[in-house]
Amino acid sequence: MENFLPSEELRERLEMLYERFAVPQFIENDPISIPHRYSKKEDIEISGFLSSTIAWGNRRAILSSAREMMQRMDDAPYDFVLSASKNEIKSLENFVYRTFSGADFQDFIICLGNLCRKWGSLGELFESLYASNGAIDKTLAAFREEFFQTEHSSHCEKHVSNILKGAACKRLNMYLRWMVRSDEHNIDFGLWKTIPKSELFLPLDVHTSRVGRKFSLLKRKQADWKATVEITESLRLYDREDPVRFDFALFGAGVNHEE
Repeated sequence: MENFLPSEELRERLEMLYERFAVPQFIENDPISIPHRYSKKEDIEISGFLSSTIAWGNRRAILSSAREMMQRMDDAPYDFVLSASKNEIKSLENFVYRTFSGADFQDFIICLGNLCRKWGSLGELFESLYASNGAIDKTLAAFREEFFQTEHSSHCEKHVSNILKGAACKRLNMYLRWMVRSDEHNIDFGLWKTIPKSELFLPLDVHTSRVGRKFSLLKRKQADWKATVEITESLRLYDREDPVRFDFALFGAGVNHEE
C-alpha cells in the first residue's frame, strides 16, 4: 500500500476504541445477537448468514426482522432449511425487510437447503472453498457461484454481493468475521478453525469507511472491494494476526460519533 506509515498515536487510539467497544454488551444491539441465541453450530451458521444478509439500515429494524425470520423457521433454522415442506416455504412469502422480499427469503431457504444437503453445513462449505482457493476473495466468488446453483429468481441475487463485479462484500465479510474470529470477549464465534483470522477483510460500511478516512486508513472514495482491501491492509499494519478486530473500533466510533 502506497504512502501509509503506521503511527503510534493512531495505534493507541485504535486499541482504546477496541477495548471500549469490543465488550459483551456489544452483542445485544447488534445483528450478531441472533446467532447468539443458539448453541448448535449449524443453527449459528444459518441464523448468522440470514441475519447478516439483511444487515443494512436501522439496527433495531434489522434485529426485529431477523427475529421474525427465525420465528418463521420454528426457531430451528438448520432443520428448517434441510426439511421444510413446500407449504412451510410458501408460508414465508409475506415476509419483507426493505428490498429483501418473501420470495427472496423462499429462494434463500431453498439454496441453503441445497448447500447443506450437499456439503453438510455452511461451515464445511466455506472451509472447503478456502482450502481449495487459499484466499478470501476467491472463496467469496466461489461461494456465490455455489449458492446460486439451485433454481432461483434473479431478484434474490442482489442480496449476495458479487466480488467479481467489485462489490465491497460488507455483509459477507461481517459473516466471516462472526464465524472465524475468536477472542477473550466471546462476541465472534470462532467456529471455522481452518480459515485464518489474519486473512479476513474488514466489513466496509458507512461507519467504518467514514472513520477509516478520518483516521487516514482509507483514501479511496468509492465503497468497493478495492476500498475494502485498502483499509484492511492499513489495519494489518496495526495487527497482522487479527486486523478485523478493529471493526469494533471503527464501527463503534462511527455509530457513537467518537471519531
